[in-house]
Amino acid sequence: MGDFADMQPAPSLAGQAYARLRDAIASGELRPGARLREEDLAKHMQMSRTPLREAVRRLEAEGFFTRESRSLVVASLDHQAVSELYAMREALEGTAAAFAARHAAEVEIEALRDLHTLEAGLLAQPQELARHNERFHSALYGAAHNRYLLKTLNALRDARALLGPSTLLDPVRAAQAHAEHEALVVAVERRDPVAADAAARSHIRSAQRERLRRLVTGD
Repeated sequence: MGDFADMQPAPSLAGQAYARLRDAIASGELRPGARLREEDLAKHMQMSRTPLREAVRRLEAEGFFTRESRSLVVASLDHQAVSELYAMREALEGTAAAFAARHAAEVEIEALRDLHTLEAGLLAQPQELARHNERFHSALYGAAHNRYLLKTLNALRDARALLGPSTLLDPVRAAQAHAEHEALVVAVERRDPVAADAAARSHIRSAQRERLRRLVTGD
């Protein structure tokens, strides 16, 4: 008998279309404010119209697309919305880091350290670094051992897809974030919730400054 994972049903065509569209928005392939027709979008994404239409309806319900006249518009976040999102992220990730310092198992702390060590080798690979960053933060969330906090953080991560490409694509910001992650991991290793909270909050504030700078300059 195969592994349990082998027995899981494959995603439906609509589910695949949904995932691809979400990735296209998060990566910046579909930029905020872009106006699209469904037929052009289907051609661009090389998707059939029926599963695409179902995926678009789901993304509309989640706020990723709006409709103007006969066009789809990729939703965008203004300065205020970005500030509000990062304010919530700072509060939640600070709490997650503090909880991790208190509750993480030793093996989870070792995993955070291993992820941070691996991160150093990815600084010259921006796209992979951005994906790895999500793994690092997911490990931190799990180490907090609070299901309600995890659920809220995952919902916030969904909203972050509208921010567009990761700030870690910039090498200067990538190096800063790596140093900030080091401070966070050290605080968790020392079982110091106050320092962990402060390190996580500082990290998110730095990311917010870079995001708002890009919003202003149009980078």
